[in-house]
Amino acid sequence: MDLFARKPIGWALSFSPDSHLTGDALTMAFESRGRPKKVMFHSDQGCHYTSRQFQQWLWRYQIKQSMSRRGNCWDNAPMERFFRSLKSEWVPQSGYHSFAEAKSEVVNYIIGYYSQVRPLRHNAGLTPNTAEDKYWREYNSVAKKT
Repeated sequence: MDLFARKPIGWALSFSPDSHLTGDALTMAFESRGRPKKVMFHSDQGCHYTSRQFQQWLWRYQIKQSMSRRGNCWDNAPMERFFRSLKSEWVPQSGYHSFAEAKSEVVNYIIGYYSQVRPLRHNAGLTPNTAEDKYWREYNSVAKKT
């Protein structure tokens, strides 16, 4: 998630939560943002983020890592809030019938609803896409989009 506009920029789904899954999400975020320089990746201290394999992805992309303090969910509040919204607004209580359905619905939530339709208090009532677009329109003389 890009913390400026609270926009999800990288995700992955898998039957098993492992370092490969988190690496796939990181790769998607890195590529979707045009392989940016001087980026920080913040996460909790889960084993997927501390694994050697994930550390190698960060090193390859030259991304600096930041981790939450142990046992402090407030450090990672934007992601915790996103997952709460996903589960309460989109995922049916009975779950999905198949992995393919789950993947399709989650991607639809991220791209179609959360980023384009859902207003966020953090963005003064704007959607993540609108807040990001507004930033690039208003600050294009200061920051250059790559």
